[in-house]
Amino acid sequence: MKNFFQTCCLASAIVLLFSCEKSHEITQPLSNSTDSGFINYTIKAGEHFCDQNPYLQTNYTELKFIVRFDSTAIYQTDSAENQLDVNKLYGFADNNDQHHHFSARFGWRWSDDSLRLFGYIYNNGEMSYEELQPIQIGKEYHCSIKVNAAEYIFTIDESKKSMPRASTTATAIGYKLYPYFGGNETTPHDIHIWIKEL
Repeated sequence: MKNFFQTCCLASAIVLLFSCEKSHEITQPLSNSTDSGFINYTIKAGEHFCDQNPYLQTNYTELKFIVRFDSTAIYQTDSAENQLDVNKLYGFADNNDQHHHFSARFGWRWSDDSLRLFGYIYNNGEMSYEELQPIQIGKEYHCSIKVNAAEYIFTIDESKKSMPRASTTATAIGYKLYPYFGGNETTPHDIHIWIKEL
């Protein structure tokens, strides 16, 4: 009887051992409920645009939000050179014009085994971007774009960087810009980004 009991215990331990799986860094996504205030923006596999991108007019002196990425932000492009393309995160068109003429937004990409955030702007149709900092998957970051007369001030938590602004309007008059993937390529799989505007 003692041997039978020991055999059963050993068999149970083996079953438990082999049934365990390594969990992803994010096991439970943030709630999409109104209580949390976060919106889950999903860019479906094979797409550029996220599932929620209504046209909303804006007039900002500062755009503030919290962002969180999960492990779906890790991706590999078909072409190695496209891995360096900057995807778009969140921001606004400016100068009461189209966003490819005047705009400011955060960008992001997965490269060199890191998730990286960028400042990404258009001035008079000229695009430029600068890396702000690498960030961690699963962590919440407070981000903002402040509009000054001749500059945008990008902030991630306590880190700040300014980029030039050529718009002539006192405030950033335009429309909201949402998560977008690419570049030349579309998403290789569904990507989830959680944003809570403040």
